[in-house]
Amino acid sequence: MGVVAVKSTVVTNADATPATLNKLGLSGGAIKRSVGTVETTNGDDIGSTYRICRVHSSWYIDQVKLYSDDIGSTTIADFGLYRTAADGGAVVDADFFGSAVSLKDGAVAGTEIQHESAVYGVEDIEKPIWSALGLTSDPGVWYDVVATLTAAADAAGTISLRVTYVDNN
Repeated sequence: MGVVAVKSTVVTNADATPATLNKLGLSGGAIKRSVGTVETTNGDDIGSTYRICRVHSSWYIDQVKLYSDDIGSTTIADFGLYRTAADGGAVVDADFFGSAVSLKDGAVAGTEIQHESAVYGVEDIEKPIWSALGLTSDPGVWYDVVATLTAAADAAGTISLRVTYVDNN
């Protein structure tokens, strides 16, 4: 192996002659957020869904932070993307952000789950959601960020998400 000199997209664009403007999702964009809170109930079964907040297909995701109570001794969930109710409500990728995330092993206080499942991998950090989903163009749609139980909830509790993003505007 030899010595290499590697540049990211934003550095390559800045070094170009003439310089290429970066998309605001990559450089210079303002961070915004979408947040939501839902409640589980003792007895919610596997497959139960909790629609927590909404994101747009064009957004660049900065963070997905999870907050929750210590919810019983069995509660586990995937965190992913579903179409909105107005768009049919179907699952797009149930564990896009997090897979089998424990909500039962103590309260969760702002744990980053953006890349927990590796579906939305670290290599996707420069991509808007539509591109990270493997689409060839932006469909211009909204998605719900949804927790889907993969193990039943045996207690009531609160789940909150704070998604920070850049919307490229």
